[in-house]
Amino acid sequence: MCSNVPKSTRALIVQELKVPRKPLYHDATLIERPLSPPKPGEVLVKIGAVGFNHKDVWIRMGQYPNIAIGAVFGGDGAGTVIASGTPNDPLLNTRVFLTPTRGWEKDPQKPESRFGILGGGAYPPLGTFAEYVVVERDQVIPTPEHLDDVHMAAWPIGGVTAWRAVAVNAQVQKGQNVLITGIGGGVALLAMQICLAKGANVYVTSGNQVKIDKAISLGAKGGANYKDKDWPEQIGALLRREKKDAMLDAIIDSAGGDIMGQAGKILKQGGRVVCYGMTASPKITLTMRQVLANQQLLGSTMGSHQDLKDATDFLAKHRIVPIVSHVLNGLESADEGFELIKRGDQFGKVVIKLRQGDVKAKL
Repeated sequence: MCSNVPKSTRALIVQELKVPRKPLYHDATLIERPLSPPKPGEVLVKIGAVGFNHKDVWIRMGQYPNIAIGAVFGGDGAGTVIASGTPNDPLLNTRVFLTPTRGWEKDPQKPESRFGILGGGAYPPLGTFAEYVVVERDQVIPTPEHLDDVHMAAWPIGGVTAWRAVAVNAQVQKGQNVLITGIGGGVALLAMQICLAKGANVYVTSGNQVKIDKAISLGAKGGANYKDKDWPEQIGALLRREKKDAMLDAIIDSAGGDIMGQAGKILKQGGRVVCYGMTASPKITLTMRQVLANQQLLGSTMGSHQDLKDATDFLAKHRIVPIVSHVLNGLESADEGFELIKRGDQFGKVVIKLRQGDVKAKL
């Protein structure tokens, strides 16, 4: 182990309000806390960049289960292993990112044990919004050489969620037509990038025309504004422009609500709707019309450690670069990140680059 291992780290923690206010919005406070050296089976990661997720805002709003006051925020983080509790550890000086979940290693259907996501909660008792993090050595994954820490920090939670939705549940293949709703969010954009790398034809929806245009510039065939009542007809027209009688093979959805009723007419028989979010409604309507068409509705939440490894191998093979909307400077700028996520006008991930320096990628 290195002799110059830091004895403390700054970390951004969930803090109770000193003065109660409504609606509830917990403080996010930057503190200095002791740092224990890594034990056998653990490594110390010097964090280069961390990424925001909606979960971080929901925690501050008190709208997430098992919030722990004093817990460190953040589920996404990337950096470099600088010390290990294992002698002569080959991971030393390796650029890595942290596995964002615990309890789901490789079962193809579901977590094997208690499932938890890093950041702000009682389990696991770990968050990435810190200068240094001690973590189990089998819960870090080497960073592909084409990515720096900033872009790697935009990957873990969104990447495993997108991969499981696209590759495992929707089973997207080359040449298929795929609709991705709510383009602009981190998961939706990663889903689009994965679909495009697989050779699929991607169509998108958004409530913002600028985001639709950006998606088209990145390779999407076209899109429609979901605020228009006839958006399914617009997508249908785009499909037929490419090929007569063309229909969707799959829909990757973040909204819930009446997605089956709205898009069912342009989804092929046996087509799949994979839903990973509920920005429109926590209920999804499924009628006998979709049942008789053999259309399948599949829920998709995060993914296993093995899913994340498979996704990262795909990311490396196709040299995919996750899309970053904003790069903030230092943990002191975290409040700006929370506000960006609350407003929802970002296109891609919001990332903090820590001020202690980043390791360059081999581009």
